Amino acid sequence: MIPSEPKAPSARIVLGVAGGIAAYKSVDLTRRLRDRGYFVSPVLTPDATRFVGAVTFSALASEPARTSLYADPTTPIPHTYLGQNADLIVVAPATAHVIARYAMGLADDLLMATLLASRAPVLLCPAMHTEMWEQPSVQENLATLRRRGVMVLGPDSGVLAGGDVGAGRMVEPSEIVDTVVSILEGHGGGLLAGRRVLITAGGTREAIDPVRVITNRSSGRQGYALAEVAARLGAEVTLVTTTTREIALDVRGRVDVVSVASAGEMADAVLSRSDASDVVVMAAAVSDFTVVPQPQKIKKDLGPPEISLVPTMDILSALGERRRAGQVIVGFAAETESVVERATEKRRRKNADLIVVNDVSADGVGFDHETNAVTMIFRDEPSVTVSLRSKEAVAYEILASVSSLLS
Repeated sequence: MIPSEPKAPSARIVLGVAGGIAAYKSVDLTRRLRDRGYFVSPVLTPDATRFVGAVTFSALASEPARTSLYADPTTPIPHTYLGQNADLIVVAPATAHVIARYAMGLADDLLMATLLASRAPVLLCPAMHTEMWEQPSVQENLATLRRRGVMVLGPDSGVLAGGDVGAGRMVEPSEIVDTVVSILEGHGGGLLAGRRVLITAGGTREAIDPVRVITNRSSGRQGYALAEVAARLGAEVTLVTTTTREIALDVRGRVDVVSVASAGEMADAVLSRSDASDVVVMAAAVSDFTVVPQPQKIKKDLGPPEISLVPTMDILSALGERRRAGQVIVGFAAETESVVERATEKRRRKNADLIVVNDVSADGVGFDHETNAVTMIFRDEPSVTVSLRSKEAVAYEILASVSSLLS
């Protein structure tokens, strides 16, 4: 059954469909977006029509699908019509070819021209074989687009075309719709609308001398994903991060980023801001010990140096002690054995409302992976396990629980 036209669509979405086998999922995505009441305008690249028919999208969307810059009977300039009227542009699937053309600023078909002719937010949902996804050129193009404020969702790992298995599978339409709702409806009425959320990310670095540091394997990806999703859900977000490698925020301009290096600097940045925060999420991997650094580089020919470790401030415990009424404190734990038991004890000792724990010995989990799997340990509720998925999806599950704790 074709969904009836809503009387007052909440937003207009341009759905770009590129030429990949995952284009068949975009048919279901069109239906789901229409069921939410959105006005959906499909734009198919010429290659997309090799996989799916424009007639199919026309039957399910809010207006006929477009495939060309020219000969559009409704408007002589379709890319400006679409670009200027869009509240959001979703490209699903976003192939390596489309990503490259977009990063280069090409306008050689209707979808590319529409992307360039719009100030609307853009959500890319990549889909390609693993070998293509892992190419440095693809990752560099995505990094370029992220720096420009483009949002990227996925890909997932799973069965690919031809029976192969690996990273590159387009996220499911239901997850795309959840993200669209967060983007379009989060600012005014999202789960965290009006809330002030403080998030930490990355591994702290403790200086031994002017050259060497003690650190850990944390990449900061989960903390950045939490900051992105919290902003999409309407929160006012501050991100305290040690990350020096470039992990571009998809929500450019909507997150206040505070850069620190050591555990001491992170403690100062967090504790000076915590009282004004409704939620504090300690996703960073904070060093348990620090050293008094040598003023000059330690020379190898003098033999192994003696390094005395001293404890750092326990930021999570300090937050638990000084928490104000109604504030939600979330800690993280990385374990390799007795995972749930140790996390449960940590939540009690730190006086946190929620501990998010992962088993970093498992495949695809924890440090420097694009995926994660966690168990959430609550103060008064049963624990909840979130299976392996993108860190953005894990962030949504965590923040949905935070929202429940706030209310």
